[in-house]
Amino acid sequence: MAPNATPKILLTGATGYIGRRLKTRLLDRNDLSLRLLVRNRNKISPATRERVEIVEGDTFTPQALDRALEGVHTAFYLIHSMGATGNFEELDRQSAENFRDSCIRAGVRRIIYLGGLGVRETASRHLRSRIETGEILSAMPDRIQTVWFRAGIIIGSGSASFEIICNLIHKLPLMITPRWVATKTQPIAVDDVLAYLEAAVDLAHQDNLMVDIGSPAMSFKEMMLQTARAMGLKRWLIAVPVLSPRLSSYWLILFTSVPHRVAAALVEGLKSETTVQNDNAGRYFPDIRPMGYEQAVHRALEELEQHLVISRWCDSSADIACDITTHDVPTGSILRDVRILPFEGISPAAVYRSACRIGGENGWYTYNFLWRLRGLVDKLVGGYGLNRGRRVDHELRLGDALDFWKVADLKENKRLLLHAQMKLPGKAWLEFDIQPEQLVQTAHFIPSGIWGRIYWYSVLPLHYLVFTNLARQILATARTIDQSG
Repeated sequence: MAPNATPKILLTGATGYIGRRLKTRLLDRNDLSLRLLVRNRNKISPATRERVEIVEGDTFTPQALDRALEGVHTAFYLIHSMGATGNFEELDRQSAENFRDSCIRAGVRRIIYLGGLGVRETASRHLRSRIETGEILSAMPDRIQTVWFRAGIIIGSGSASFEIICNLIHKLPLMITPRWVATKTQPIAVDDVLAYLEAAVDLAHQDNLMVDIGSPAMSFKEMMLQTARAMGLKRWLIAVPVLSPRLSSYWLILFTSVPHRVAAALVEGLKSETTVQNDNAGRYFPDIRPMGYEQAVHRALEELEQHLVISRWCDSSADIACDITTHDVPTGSILRDVRILPFEGISPAAVYRSACRIGGENGWYTYNFLWRLRGLVDKLVGGYGLNRGRRVDHELRLGDALDFWKVADLKENKRLLLHAQMKLPGKAWLEFDIQPEQLVQTAHFIPSGIWGRIYWYSVLPLHYLVFTNLARQILATARTIDQSG
C-alpha cells in the first residue's frame, strides 16, 4: 500500500447479522475504503451502493474472490454454516482455504475472523467447524496475519439466541428445563462484538492473535432469569434430567422463531461450556469494556421497541433460499393461481405500502387461523413456521424474512415478490404486481414430481379462501392509508 493511501477493507458476510451492522460502522469512518463481496448486489441498499465497491460472488468462485481481494489491506471473514444441511464441515473447510489462499495471492496484510468460544474436545460439530475455520485461516503466519475473535452467545436485537430467550420468556411463565441450562457461557453484547472487530483494523500487533471476548460467565438459566427481570416479568425454571438436546431442540421450535436445524445447532453447542480461555481482549483492546448482560438486554429491547433492528439471524445463512440470487420467477412448467382485483380511487403507492405490511405481528387478515395452522405444520416438519415474523412491522427490504417467506424482489409502488421457505414438494413464490388500476396477485408453484402436483391441487380450495381474502384486504388497507394521508 502506498504511503498515506486509504486502506481498502473487504467485508464478507455483509448481508448477514454481524456483517450488516459492521458495514454501517465502517461506513462512518472517513479513513477507510470499503468493498463488499456479496452474492447479490441488490441486497445492498441503493444509498450504500453509492458509497462502497461491490463484487458479486462467493468464496467458492475463485475469479470473483481474487477480484474482491485485489488491493485489499484487511479482509473480514464473517462466514459460517449455522443451520446448514449435509457436510457443512467440508464446505466450511473449503471456503476458509479458498479465502486464505486468495488473500495470500493478493498480498492482503490481515484477516479478521469471528468464530465461537469452545474447546475442541467438548465442542459441538458446528463449534468444532468454526474452530477449524480459525485454524485454517491462521495456518500460514509467515505469509498473512490472522486476528481470530471467539465469542459465545451474542445478545442483540435480531440475534438467534436473543430471540429464543425472549420467545421463551414471553410465552412460558413456568418452564421445565433440561440440565444443560446450568452450563456456563460468557454472553456478549453485539455492540461490543462490533467494537472489537472494528478496533482490529487499527491493531498495531503484527503476529497471529486469538482473542476470546465475553462478559462475566453465567449459566443459560441465569441469562433467562435476568432477561425476565429486564422485561419486568417473573419466571420459574425447573430443571429435569429427561430432556436430551435432541428433545430440547424439538421443544424449542414450537415456542421460538428458529427452525429445527438452527435450534439443534444452538442446543448442541450448549452441552459444553463456552468460556474465555485467554486474556488477550484486555491486553490488546484495553479501551473496550464489555457491558453487563442486563445492560445488553435493555439495549436490545430498546431497539425492538423503537423499530431499529438493523439485522436478524435469518438475513443470510447457509440455506440457499436465504440468499436470493434472482428476482425473476422461472417460466415453463409452472402452476399458477392468479387473482386480479381492479381498484379505483386508490393510489398504487398505497397498495404497495399495504402489501409490504402483511405478516409478522400484522397478521394475514381474516384467515389468520389457516396461516397459523400451515405455520405449525411447517414447524413440525423442520421448517421456519410463522413465528419467525419480520424485522420491523412497517417496511420490507430485499432479503428480509417474512414469516416463512423471503423477500425476493421489491420495486417501489410496483411489485413485491416473496419466495417460499416453508417445507414444500416443490418451489413457490407469491407475487403482488401493482398496476395503475388493478392488483394482480399470483401464487407460482413448480411441483417436484407427482407429489408436488397432488399437493398443489389439494390446497387450491384453501387458496381460493386465503388468497382472495388477502388481496381484498390489501386493497381495503390501502384505501385507509390513502384516506389518512
